Amino acid sequence: MKKPTNVKKTQSRFVTARLLVLCGVLLTLALFLFGSTVGGQFGVVQQMIMQSLGPIQGGASKLTNSFQAFAGDYLALWNIRDDNKQLRLKIVDYQQQLDQLREAYARNRYLENELAFKKVENFPALTARVVGKDPSFWFKTLIVDRGKNDGVIKGMVARTSLGVVGQVIQVSDNYAKILLTNAPSSAVDAMIQKNRVRGILKGAADKGYVLYYVLKNAEVEVGDRVVTAGVGGVFPSGIPLGTVSEVRSKRRGMFQEIEVAPVVDFGRLEMVFIDLSERQKIAEEMGITVPPAVD
Repeated sequence: MKKPTNVKKTQSRFVTARLLVLCGVLLTLALFLFGSTVGGQFGVVQQMIMQSLGPIQGGASKLTNSFQAFAGDYLALWNIRDDNKQLRLKIVDYQQQLDQLREAYARNRYLENELAFKKVENFPALTARVVGKDPSFWFKTLIVDRGKNDGVIKGMVARTSLGVVGQVIQVSDNYAKILLTNAPSSAVDAMIQKNRVRGILKGAADKGYVLYYVLKNAEVEVGDRVVTAGVGGVFPSGIPLGTVSEVRSKRRGMFQEIEVAPVVDFGRLEMVFIDLSERQKIAEEMGITVPPAVD
């Protein structure tokens, strides 16, 4: 019968202790607040409370400041990243515009040089724009936007300000096909300009030309200019073809082996002049009547 009484006493003491602790805390807070309100000097209790809460408040303040600094830096970096992205896009756009302007300038200079050449030389010619290419090894050809309606006939010579491009081998109403002189199926009567030594210039595709049938006793050196010989009436005399790039003389045989570098860059042709100076002669040989050429 005594055990229940002891339990009740223990519970009562526990409750009383909790109430005393709570009252102490409340009293301490009340004293702290009262001292802060009246503006008096802190007492021992207040100093103890502040001593305990100070580090916590300092840590909380540092944490808050660090978070604010991090948030500010993060937002600043995000804005910089967005600005960099926009700047990169502008740089790409400006680069494209610059490339277009460079291309337009280069094309304008190219056309100016070609037209100036036509005026200076003052030979009858049709200006034709290159609209297609056939890169096959044996028959290297160009398609230009001039044809029968413009007075173009098979056999005419195409050239640029630099030299010979080729010969018209096929014609439709509005287009013509030109066999390039560097095609392996092409052959041109040529000569060394300085001493008038003649030979046959054959195409070697991307390697340029090879000049055949030049005797060993003929004086030929690297750098010599090679021009059309004018034999046969196909190519007028004196049009540049290339320059000698290598000369070889074998023990056997009568002739030298001469490699010639073209003066025309066949891979970059944009326009050509179709020479009309031999037009009537070619037409008479073919037995055809041609209408006047339209430039």
